[in-house]
Amino acid sequence: MEERISREELVKIYNIEITFFDDLVEYGLLQVQTENNIRYLMYEDLPTFERFTNWHYDLEINLPGLEVIHEMLQKMSDLKQKNRDLLTKLSAINARYEDI
Repeated sequence: MEERISREELVKIYNIEITFFDDLVEYGLLQVQTENNIRYLMYEDLPTFERFTNWHYDLEINLPGLEVIHEMLQKMSDLKQKNRDLLTKLSAINARYEDI
């Protein structure tokens, strides 16, 4: 079984409103597991949760803003990966022509 933490524990530890957590789930920004009517966040998703919490409470970014920032960062990450893939392919092509 993967490590996880309940919504209620997160609310106590991070001193946030339970509605903020629920809103993150509703917006599709967090994926949770539900068991016996208890929502759990996987430990691997804690850094994302912490990032959203910091942005919301420290920088006062609202939920639509969090969603936009999250999508932009995901797109940037995807583009960086595509760029790395293209550079790898280009290097392979250059290596073939150098051998000729």
